[in-house]
Amino acid sequence: MKNDPSIREFLRTYVKAIQDSNAAIFAGAGLSRPAGYVDWKELLREVAEDLQLDIDLEADLIALAQYHVNEFNGRGKINQILIDEFTKSVTITDNHKILSKLPIGTYWTTNYDQLIESNLEAVSKKVDKKIAPENLSYSVPGSDAIVYKMHGDSTLPHEAVLTKDDYEGYDLKRQLFSTALRGDLVSKTFLFIGFSFDDPNLSQILSKIRILLNENTRTHYCFMKKVNINDYENNEEEFRYAEIKQNLKIKDLKRYSIKVLLVDDYPEITDILQHITSLVIRKNIFVSGSASNYGEWGEQKSFEFSTSLSKALIKNNNNIVSGFGLGIGSCIISGALEELYSSQNNKVEERLKCRPFPQITRGQLSRSELWTKYRKEMLSNVGIAVFIFGNKIDNETNKILDANGMIEEFNISTENGAIPIPVGATGFTTKVLWQKVMDDFDNYVGIEGLKPLYTDLGDESKTPNELIETVVKIINQLVKH
Repeated sequence: MKNDPSIREFLRTYVKAIQDSNAAIFAGAGLSRPAGYVDWKELLREVAEDLQLDIDLEADLIALAQYHVNEFNGRGKINQILIDEFTKSVTITDNHKILSKLPIGTYWTTNYDQLIESNLEAVSKKVDKKIAPENLSYSVPGSDAIVYKMHGDSTLPHEAVLTKDDYEGYDLKRQLFSTALRGDLVSKTFLFIGFSFDDPNLSQILSKIRILLNENTRTHYCFMKKVNINDYENNEEEFRYAEIKQNLKIKDLKRYSIKVLLVDDYPEITDILQHITSLVIRKNIFVSGSASNYGEWGEQKSFEFSTSLSKALIKNNNNIVSGFGLGIGSCIISGALEELYSSQNNKVEERLKCRPFPQITRGQLSRSELWTKYRKEMLSNVGIAVFIFGNKIDNETNKILDANGMIEEFNISTENGAIPIPVGATGFTTKVLWQKVMDDFDNYVGIEGLKPLYTDLGDESKTPNELIETVVKIINQLVKH
């Protein structure tokens, strides 16, 4: 995966689309199958038996569903099968969990289940579901994501698109979906996931895409498992046939501006989605810093450094998350605000998340327990953590102590997969953390080319501006990787 140029190009393009709010997901049956839902063949197995047909010999399943409607004077049984199959308990997949946490606001699916919307709601996102054409005439206020159920939903089985009648009347009864899809395909970058490209409705989808897009092409992406001889019981003839057919499909998809991303096995898709998550959240920078004593830096220089650092991060198009640390927390916030208010992009709520710690508690949790939970929640969506200074004064002995809160924030952030950037030259606890990172650089950072820059962070002869420039360089390299 890491060395595949097509995957690297996809990551760069799709991550940018997510960050620009121009990304969309189109989910097929393959996304839901690992959760325990049936695919089309299994869904219609009993239908085929009623018709005295073998489902494993049938390729046109849309026609098969229509035959059943014709023979049994209606689709009552098919409707009941949809309800039975898509209301049973299933296991939530990692792919659903990852997708629900990504800041993606547009989901299209031909699936009848509710896995996409239920997982979005599980992470406290407000969902605007579009099941019937009437739903497209209004919007749910304050929604975080729109889920277009292009072929309906098992909650309305009689309106689900399944038979030849349904497909033939699609543009008449569900034309608003075609219109909405056309707009999204032109303006957003889609990732098709869960399509085997053997699904009976795929030809319908692809033809719509091509007709809707006309000349307004935009590159979209889809995952496809590479044909493997082991899947054909070492039958070389069947394997070669499947390989030729797959190559032809890949070339054909180019007509629809869909670029195929080949993976050796399905778990690789989960790895790629997780990698997308890590790259997306690397735009979110946690700044950990506290000080009661400023050492050789002195208070004024420390304040100016903290202010300039947060200004530089905002100017670099990063978002800042901070816990309002002792002594320098106000400088971090004021620097970020100053930069935001001086620029055109001054969406303070999105760019700066300040989380002051409660000082007095009277509940069931002790203050330390509450602070730990608070830190875990605050650090759950950051990809990089910057550390500066870090000390406190013991009120009884008046001695300078390490900032144990900073140490906890370091541990939580690295456990979550965030990359630490301790500015060791600021001294105190950060110096200790910097040395810890340098001693185990492959584990904490893992990008050998960045080690000289990290070495500079511990150089006390560097000026504050040089240290800030180094931090920004490291962040920009981490985002690329």
